[in-house]
Amino acid sequence: MRHETIEKSVNLMMVLIVLAVSGGGLIELVPLMMSPEITEAAEGVEPYPPLRLAGRDVYVREGCYNCHSQMVRPFRSETERYGPYSIAGESVYDRPFQFGSKRTGPDLARVGGRYSDEWHYVHLLNPRDVVPESNMPAYPWLERRTVDSNLVVTKMKTLKMLGDPYTDDQIAGAAAAVEGKTEMDALIAYLQGLGTNPRVRR
Repeated sequence: MRHETIEKSVNLMMVLIVLAVSGGGLIELVPLMMSPEITEAAEGVEPYPPLRLAGRDVYVREGCYNCHSQMVRPFRSETERYGPYSIAGESVYDRPFQFGSKRTGPDLARVGGRYSDEWHYVHLLNPRDVVPESNMPAYPWLERRTVDSNLVVTKMKTLKMLGDPYTDDQIAGAAAAVEGKTEMDALIAYLQGLGTNPRVRR
């Protein structure tokens, strides 16, 4: 088949493009999906407890991933600043994953335990109170909204169906774990848990 024939037939070109992309996807992606390093949790990584799960949802809803990545790349400049580079097994319970690619703000993959809860609280209320040059928006409404316990329980049940190893006891205690908690509490709990698994803390 001559190249000229392909260029003159839009339908034929579309079919060949689909075949090429599909073949490439099969060759590149399927082996990765079968790899235990990609599909199994890293040492010490467990499904999110109820409050952190709610905080993760706040993080996604507020679009924090648009300015903050959660992936330390395997470069010396990054590992010296943030800590050990990220591996896929750290994010097996993230749906959707939060790797990100844009860093208007710093990477948050290793932010857990780096600052106090009070620091995060003040920073989320008005970032310029702790970082004067910050261009991050304030999130004062988070301290006025309470976590929906029924939604957290439903999400945990759904995640269990998808393969997350939640126990029935964990799901039964989820509503009590988030009772009276604000979305600010939940987001801070989520941030404080990032990068705290044993691989990172060695």
